[in-house]
Amino acid sequence: MAFGKWREAAAVYGDRRVASLVFFGFSSGLPLALTASTLSTWLADIGVSLTAIGFFAAVATPYSLKFLWAPIIDRVRLPLLARLIGHRRSWLLMIQISLIVAIIALGASRPLETPVWTALLAVLVAFLSASQDIVIDAYRVEILKSDQYAAGAAVTVFGYRIAMLLSGAGALMLADHAPWQAVYLAMAAVQGVGILATLVNPEPAANGSATLAAEERLVRGLGQASEWLYLAVLAPFHEFFARNGLKTATTILLFIVFYKFGDALAGVMTNPFLIKIGFSKSQIAEVVKLFGFVATIAGLALGGMLVKGIGLYRALMLCGVLQLLSNFLFAAQAEIGADIGLLALVIGVENLAGGMGSAVFVAYLSGLCNRAFTATQYALLSSLAVVGRTVLSTGGGALADAVGWAPFFVLTALAAVPGLLLLVYLNRLGLGVRASQ
Repeated sequence: MAFGKWREAAAVYGDRRVASLVFFGFSSGLPLALTASTLSTWLADIGVSLTAIGFFAAVATPYSLKFLWAPIIDRVRLPLLARLIGHRRSWLLMIQISLIVAIIALGASRPLETPVWTALLAVLVAFLSASQDIVIDAYRVEILKSDQYAAGAAVTVFGYRIAMLLSGAGALMLADHAPWQAVYLAMAAVQGVGILATLVNPEPAANGSATLAAEERLVRGLGQASEWLYLAVLAPFHEFFARNGLKTATTILLFIVFYKFGDALAGVMTNPFLIKIGFSKSQIAEVVKLFGFVATIAGLALGGMLVKGIGLYRALMLCGVLQLLSNFLFAAQAEIGADIGLLALVIGVENLAGGMGSAVFVAYLSGLCNRAFTATQYALLSSLAVVGRTVLSTGGGALADAVGWAPFFVLTALAAVPGLLLLVYLNRLGLGVRASQ
């Protein structure tokens, strides 16, 4: 791509709508550590048993199940508030205010005396955080043009990562100088960034009326309750399969599962691998966490430009191939051993490719959504993408034990091939994205 084309692609980040998403990403990422690593550190610090702390991991369940209540957020208009600031922003504002209150309540709880109450409040924070993610994902899709989706994803994830650093490492540093209740109160105050972003940014334009009208005709006369249930729960599925056809729709769903499968399979075992071949925890922290973070951010920024610069299909293919090749570098690391210079190269390439792939992949998912059902369809598609990263990658440890580290990473590279083959086939069928909605 010529320099002028790159400059034109980079200009996408100057769009106000794209730039504003950093604040929504920040609001989305902040609560995550407060119910995960920061919460477990708090519990350990005050003497809660390790067994009890282990059970607290279940509070993250709402993030995996958010597609179940996404139809409500898509279809239900909040009285009065929706008329004042619009459908999407009214949901965002209500959830964000509730989230601040829930974080304050969680910080004020007493885990040693009433652990069940603390757990319930943590689940509430996770539920509200997952609900906020539903609305922010829909808002991002609806506020941007299709060629801005990758840049929007990159900016959102950048804000998300910064917030996770603040509510993770930042909260722990603050806890050395203040009680945990004050730490959570401070995090609740910072969560107000989301409210400001919601109030100063516009409501997305209403779209999808023709699609809704067509779906309503299918169930007219069945009764108000039946019509509402169909439009909220079944119509998003029907519209997706009707628009793409069974063959293309099935290929899309398989591609979503397998596109980042090889990357996820290797990622599950990266830290255990580095420990086993002789790297210290400090080396892993410096290279994997810090340097890797910078490489990921650079990858996200580059991926955000790729779709606008070379088109969606070529961007997906390029990022998929780079992700595959980065796994071969891990195989080389396994053969050479604990060489810190090689590790910096491996982690740099892996995180750069992963960041690029994430931005482009989110752009693809965004383009699959019909704006009549944005929240529901995106929640469903993104939940399906999690399958490859979690359920299918659970056998990574057993595979590494069976074949050894170098063959394991070669196999993880080969595990990326089905996703690329599906992409080639999908391109022949039509990628399934909508140029305009």
